[in-house]
Amino acid sequence: MRVYRALGGVWLRLACCGLVILSLVGCGDSGPASSGAPTTVRRLTQEQYATIVADIFGSDITIKGRFDPDVREEGLLAIGTSHVSITPASLEQYDSLARSIAAQVVDEKHRDLLVGCRPASKAAPDDVCARQFLSEVGRQLYRRPLTDSEIATQVKVADDATRAIGDFYYGLETSLAILLESPRFLFREEIAESDPDNSGGFRLNAYSRASRLSFFLWNTAPDDALLAAAENGDLDSERGRARQVDRMLASPRLKAGVRAFFTDMLGFDTLGGLAKDPQIYPKFTATLAGEAQEQTLRTITDHLVTRKGDYRDLFTTRRTFLSPLLASIYQVPIQARKGWEAHEYPDGDPHTGIVTEVSFLALHSHPGRSSSTLRGKAVREILLCQAVPTPPANVNFSIVQDTKNTNYRTARDRLTAHRTQPTCAGCHKIIDPIGLSLENFDGLGALRQQENGAPIDDSGQLDAMQFSGAVGLGKTLHDSPAATACLVNRIYGYASGHLPAKGEVEWIKYLQDRFAADGYRVPDLMRRIAISDAFYKITIPPNSPTQANSGAGKAPSMERKS
Repeated sequence: MRVYRALGGVWLRLACCGLVILSLVGCGDSGPASSGAPTTVRRLTQEQYATIVADIFGSDITIKGRFDPDVREEGLLAIGTSHVSITPASLEQYDSLARSIAAQVVDEKHRDLLVGCRPASKAAPDDVCARQFLSEVGRQLYRRPLTDSEIATQVKVADDATRAIGDFYYGLETSLAILLESPRFLFREEIAESDPDNSGGFRLNAYSRASRLSFFLWNTAPDDALLAAAENGDLDSERGRARQVDRMLASPRLKAGVRAFFTDMLGFDTLGGLAKDPQIYPKFTATLAGEAQEQTLRTITDHLVTRKGDYRDLFTTRRTFLSPLLASIYQVPIQARKGWEAHEYPDGDPHTGIVTEVSFLALHSHPGRSSSTLRGKAVREILLCQAVPTPPANVNFSIVQDTKNTNYRTARDRLTAHRTQPTCAGCHKIIDPIGLSLENFDGLGALRQQENGAPIDDSGQLDAMQFSGAVGLGKTLHDSPAATACLVNRIYGYASGHLPAKGEVEWIKYLQDRFAADGYRVPDLMRRIAISDAFYKITIPPNSPTQANSGAGKAPSMERKS
């Protein structure tokens, strides 16, 4: 069977490692015919890196340091990770992390548990023990078995370092650090192979299928069972994939996968840098921002995973979870003095759905005031997948920003005056009427009835639908076909690393139709994507160089100082 490494448009150059990785782009079908898309190479996120290390070596292995920020493309970091490289500064960080992790794995506290074999002598090389450990760990880190050449190289590194220092575990540490800073670990490289069921067609090879599947459902590398399924051919058929997918969907780890997707989709990566004026919002802290994110993610996973509910109900649900700090913002009495408590708002309360939670309201506001414009834009772009034009550079925002103007006391007054500027009217017309329905919540997300002593008019409009307040907005989003179509597009882009390609459009429409027929249940949508042949279809770009050897490819040259 021929194997191909397809070329994409972006080069990820790691010159100091002696390797150039090609950006590949990736993709799918099931239901209608789909031609797929090119493969992808995606850099691990910081969360994925930490989770994989914990999965392999245990949660007590400490990881200190921050990575380069990811890039958001087409609304998702998951797509942006296929178009980023490693900077010299971050390469140093990866090197430092790799050395630190490797040192902990082989120290006296961990070696007996994690190494799995003992050398004949601690002061001399033991190629049998080194090979056993490095083969097992390398398979987990690279998400495929190491080639004979790769294993031989890693054992030799361990052997040489041991002879130089006279310490077997130092040798093992040196070799393990190289695995941890290898592009084969740091990047999720997808490999295409010829499709035996489709003459002239291509699909991801078995280990690439396992990796795409595991990061999609669990946001981490494949476990031993999934790697074994790739090795024995179980992932070649929909029936075999279904067995693995059902196992993974039944696992508690599904919540981590769902959390990771919605963290990306809702842009929660920016919550860590959110700032508020302490004079206006004294309760805002980094702790509050973190708890606001946790509230929404708990609400989502409880509804979608635990209760297997309708996705649309996230916009209307009155059930959520509160910490004491958040309860003080929402002005809700709770019993818990610490931790989390389930809470359900009574009928008539304006808190309905995730757009009335602090994570949304505070994130899409200014440091010192609320913003109907930012909130309306977020609804359009994040929840409906609709592009909003960037405002011209010379726009005068003075009227909107002057919250003390006695002539324009409310946000509605100020925005109405602002829209008299011809260059502003077009964009504000499609976003302000949405955000104005949330003006009963201040820039932190606390409920209010007045602004500067004037009553707040919370009437709103989304396209042709007119409504009142957050409750009306939630119902409108609940009933919007664009909201559910957006979710399908986002979740597919997150899973595959690219927006639907031309040859996948009909399949995506099929997924949208099946999502509706299945009651808008997200785990069912994830299952349908994950077991389909379409998800693993690949298009090889014309005139791409091909490589007809093992799916593992040639091991990179990794030179580093001990």
